[in-house]
Amino acid sequence: MRGLRRSIIMKIAIGCDHGGYKLKEVLKKYLTEKGMEITDFGCYDEKSVDYPLYGAKVARSVASKENDFGILICSTGIGISISANKVKGIRAALCGDLHSAEMTRRHNDANVLCLGGHIVTEQIACKIADIFLNTQFEGGERHERRIKLLSDIEENII
Repeated sequence: MRGLRRSIIMKIAIGCDHGGYKLKEVLKKYLTEKGMEITDFGCYDEKSVDYPLYGAKVARSVASKENDFGILICSTGIGISISANKVKGIRAALCGDLHSAEMTRRHNDANVLCLGGHIVTEQIACKIADIFLNTQFEGGERHERRIKLLSDIEENII
């Protein structure tokens, strides 16, 4: 059964574009205070940047298992989630509520959380991150089958 990869310290890759910078800084502090190891892939200020570059960096870090999970933030979370999902092995989920954060881990075994920096409040974003990072994939035949189908799409099998 696949699920939450346990290491002594959970390693989180985080990245954003200019629209997600403020929320990234809040989440970085919050997660560090919870004892997680954070690797910040940028951006590092509010100057305009291209979100696909940051989405790819974080996604590749998670796909290579350098980090356990990724968190990506842009203004809406949409563009950066699209870019992360271009990386083989990534299941990036845009979450704007607590239920979605739980279900995408339980049913989809998502490994990258995407947030809209102009959509969710700091308080909600921290709660979403907590739920996402602490919910286990429930496995089971139907969820495993569906995740395999996602991998088959990446491999052009279907």
